[in-house]
Amino acid sequence: MAKAAGSLSRKANDLLNWFDDRLPVTAFWNNVMTGYMAPKNFNFWYYLGSLALLVLVIQIFSGILLAMHYKPSAEEAFASVEYILRDVEWGWLIRYMHTTGASFFFIVIYLHMFRSLLYGSHKAPRELLWVFGMFIYVLLMAEAFLGYILPWGQMSYWGAQVIINLFGAIPKIGEPLTQWIRGDYFISDATLNRFFALHVIAVPLALLGLVLLHLVALRENGSNNPDGIEIKKNKDADGKPLDGIPFHPYYTVKDIFGVGFFLILFSFVLFLWPEVGGLFLEHDNFVPADPLVTPEHIKPVWYFTPFYAILKAVPDKLLGVLTMGASVAILFFLPWLDRSPVRSIRYKGTWYKVLLALFTIAFIRLGLLGMAEGTPAQTWEMRVWTLVYFMFFVLLFFMSPRAKTKPEPDRVTH
Repeated sequence: MAKAAGSLSRKANDLLNWFDDRLPVTAFWNNVMTGYMAPKNFNFWYYLGSLALLVLVIQIFSGILLAMHYKPSAEEAFASVEYILRDVEWGWLIRYMHTTGASFFFIVIYLHMFRSLLYGSHKAPRELLWVFGMFIYVLLMAEAFLGYILPWGQMSYWGAQVIINLFGAIPKIGEPLTQWIRGDYFISDATLNRFFALHVIAVPLALLGLVLLHLVALRENGSNNPDGIEIKKNKDADGKPLDGIPFHPYYTVKDIFGVGFFLILFSFVLFLWPEVGGLFLEHDNFVPADPLVTPEHIKPVWYFTPFYAILKAVPDKLLGVLTMGASVAILFFLPWLDRSPVRSIRYKGTWYKVLLALFTIAFIRLGLLGMAEGTPAQTWEMRVWTLVYFMFFVLLFFMSPRAKTKPEPDRVTH
């Protein structure tokens, strides 16, 4: 028995060596996981990267299963979604997994971006890491918008109508551009078909490519940490960072714990509260699209509402579109707007903590106002918070190089 086991083990090793000679999987694993040295003072904020990858997998898996039964036709789209929910085995679970995953994706991404503002993960030498992340964020918004239209409910139809018509504000090319996006003079089968193709094939492929570039940039420059200190500066005799530990097994175990906690929360929403009071699934979207009946209050999904509020805050249509676009575009330049000599909020002055708190409040408040009906008083409040939103970046640019900071330690703290 022992001889048979030893022989089997040798054959397995020979097969692995043969495979490694032709495709160095072991070397790749060692380079990416066990050979990747991560700072030893990661905290709970560093669960978010692995959670984003987890939700991406959930969305791809559930999306493929939904695409098998969905029919991208104006006459059949809504009925096919109802068919998935009622007649496809476990179809309700697949549908709610996808809708819940979409909202959780943005929750994770927003927290991931907030962590960068806390610890300066966007600053040199990680500017490209942030820029790739921002492209991922913009593609996610496009992917979410395209997917939002596919159920062909009332809010899907009229939400698409409002968003697509925004392009009509562009002088001279606005009308032809909106017609080109729709593929018709109005939202119809042509619109639904092209949006389905973009949602299922084109955007996910681009998204996966950008995620790969994001991970390569992370691997090349190394992870930031709560102290914002480069661990590569202090190395031992073997050239390994003194404040670094192998990503595997230390952080894979930690991430598994985070994944477990996340899945408990995800499952609670999925099984017990999938609509979350109309935030994740709007009530109007359970009614078939009717071009002749306009909903009383048209609003996008919650993760778009901060930018929708910025749009509504500006009375002129073209200026509103430009301001909304600028509110996203300015985030790309954050690595160059933040000129502070230190990275982490731990060593920045009170001014930055106040500024970041106001920015966070402005973003959340704009999100809530974007879901509101938009009374005159609310419109004026939107304008105030829009000003606060943009002033964060202006003040950051001018104050960050001059503001008083605390001295950074030579080694990471715990």
